Amino acid sequence: MDFDEVNRHLIEKITAIGVRYDVGEGHDLLGRRMRDIDVAQGRLYGLLRRGRGLLLDRTGRLTAGGWSDRVDHLADPTAALDVPAVLLRPDGHVAWVGADQRDLDGRLSRWFGRPAG
Repeated sequence: MDFDEVNRHLIEKITAIGVRYDVGEGHDLLGRRMRDIDVAQGRLYGLLRRGRGLLLDRTGRLTAGGWSDRVDHLADPTAALDVPAVLLRPDGHVAWVGADQRDLDGRLSRWFGRPAG
């Protein structure tokens, strides 16, 4: 285990970070499992334990609105992300990256069904 490349490969296999699902074209994070990063409420994976989607929003301008019964929203400008916001499926894979509410609403509908109400 003295080889960095081998260690990285094994870690990606065990944690599924190396897996990329086809969720459409766009940012390189799409379809990949988000790594466990520091967020205002602790660690990202701790927030995913509820088995719900998660909107991690550095902008503070987005909302999960009608999907709040299925998707948690964390507005955290200090999150260790290189993008404005990500929508995570319950398994931690990235379903959307961006800052546009309309685009987000479309992805929320695709992954979490119709909005409540």
